[in-house]
Amino acid sequence: ALPILQQVGDRGGEATTLNNLGHVYSDLGEKQTALNYYQQALPIDRQVGVRDGEAITLYNIALLKRDQGKLTESLTFIEKSLEIIEDLRIKVASAELRASYFATVQDEYQFYIDLLMQLHKQNPNQGYDAKAFHASERSRARTLLELLNEASVNIRQGIDPKLAMTERKLQQQLNTIETQRIQLLSGEYTPEQKANIEQTRDKLIDEYDKLRNKIRTTSPNYAALTQPQPLTLKKVQQQVLDNDTLLLQYSLGEESSYLWAVTKDSIHSYQLPPEAEIKNAAIELMVRITSPRERNDTAKIDSAADALTEIILKPVAEKLNKKRLLIVADRFLQEIPFSALSIPNTDGESDGYQPLIVNHEIVNLPSATTIANIRNGTKARKLAPKKVAIIADPVFSPEDVRLTGKTTASTSENRSRAFPLEAKQLDRAARDVGIKWDRLPATRTEAEVIMALIPESERTQAFDFQANRKTATSQELGKYQIVHFATHGFANGKQPELSGVVMSLVDKNGNWQNGFLRLNDIFNLNLPVELVVLSACQTARGKDIKGEGLVGLTRGFMYAGAKRVVGSLWYVDDAATADLMSQFYQGMLKQELSPVEALRAAQMQMLESGISPYYWGAFTLQGEWE
Repeated sequence: ALPILQQVGDRGGEATTLNNLGHVYSDLGEKQTALNYYQQALPIDRQVGVRDGEAITLYNIALLKRDQGKLTESLTFIEKSLEIIEDLRIKVASAELRASYFATVQDEYQFYIDLLMQLHKQNPNQGYDAKAFHASERSRARTLLELLNEASVNIRQGIDPKLAMTERKLQQQLNTIETQRIQLLSGEYTPEQKANIEQTRDKLIDEYDKLRNKIRTTSPNYAALTQPQPLTLKKVQQQVLDNDTLLLQYSLGEESSYLWAVTKDSIHSYQLPPEAEIKNAAIELMVRITSPRERNDTAKIDSAADALTEIILKPVAEKLNKKRLLIVADRFLQEIPFSALSIPNTDGESDGYQPLIVNHEIVNLPSATTIANIRNGTKARKLAPKKVAIIADPVFSPEDVRLTGKTTASTSENRSRAFPLEAKQLDRAARDVGIKWDRLPATRTEAEVIMALIPESERTQAFDFQANRKTATSQELGKYQIVHFATHGFANGKQPELSGVVMSLVDKNGNWQNGFLRLNDIFNLNLPVELVVLSACQTARGKDIKGEGLVGLTRGFMYAGAKRVVGSLWYVDDAATADLMSQFYQGMLKQELSPVEALRAAQMQMLESGISPYYWGAFTLQGEWE
């Protein structure tokens, strides 16, 4: 093929073929021959302007140089490759496509981190560990940073009025089609009818995404925004950390994983086992905590927590002291409750179960740069005049006692009528995670306990039919410092845009209505609030996109303006949640603790009462801790 491509002058095809030949010879162990082919491909890539091809060729050369032990030469090539990748990423207009593209180049960033840490091992005083930490920051949550940056300005200000009108119409059409879909699927329907209405809905979503990209590209305010840059080690130490805070940043890799422990004036790095070994220990812990058969067996939980702590925390044990811990996790570690991990060097047999929460406040972040971005975007913001807005205990079914006046037996026939969302697979998001929209009785108690802590003039509440989508999207919520949702929530790992919080699904007349507040809706909210509390199931989870982390509800509420978000990692017992939330709000409102201090105090109270971490460990705080 190569002579033919050269004969017809297909220079791009020639470069690709040379690269492929390089791969073949590299796999055969003929590294020098492979390098010769890559070096032939490189000038052709540059000549024809195939930037992504050039980046790949540079990466391939870097790999071979590393294998030959020429680490410094390898570093030069991978840095040139990443420079092109960064440039290409910026030129992708759509945030979703930028995230998708970035996911495809994570191997290059992981190689760069590995290489820098190898160089650090050879030259421990040359600052390679700081460069590796910066590479880790560069490799994560970049689209989130840009979205948070975008959220600091009104990108719709100054755009063509026709675009604004089209956006409003599309939003109305989406709401209408969703209501029609609910009505269709709550009765008898054919597969063709279901497919047609979902095809229409998906087409509208696609149109809406394209329109939002057009609004971005034509907005004067958006054009004035500069690309947010991931912070260097020095800037993280200056802008993020204080004397009482320790940052633990993880990077998981196929061959080696890494941990950086960063304080205001130091960095220490550690090589950890491969991702697979850490994952096995993490899965074991999650099974012990969440399995109905084992979640009350503290001894087994302690043993599994000890095993994971041994791998990911023991190396840094002497640095922990009693500092506040900022956790920038990676991959599946983002769904692990660090609060429930054991304190390193404690022994369950002699000390009993001693989880991290005993000694530490714990804050979760998508990246260290994220918090600096949030602070920059909210520093001029005035505190809202009122305290708390509560949305709780919606009506999910026309069979609800609030409509019928009597309790309905939970027969399969009634459930099929009462819960068409679950029974007839109304929503793909719900189907994927097996949600059933049963009423959560304790959410009412939870809300009433919180209300009792706050003067009537400083709060508002929406229960029953008023706990609906209209209330949840109201501009009025921005007048409160805290917005509290006590209802069902769900994370869709396949389609994160379908993750959401469930409002009232029927109106006061028993008619079905659109009650889903989904991720796309949340991105459109204006919520300049101090705290959003998602007292619901799986609200801190999402889809793990390589290079972005968990894309889910927490990210949406941060974009909408929340400084911090409290959410949950698994299906939470609603009675235990009501108890925890009562203590959490008492800590904030009566004892004047910060949200992270109040969350720790509430979790500690349950721990000291002998309650398993299944009931308190799910809740995490992401965002600002000060």
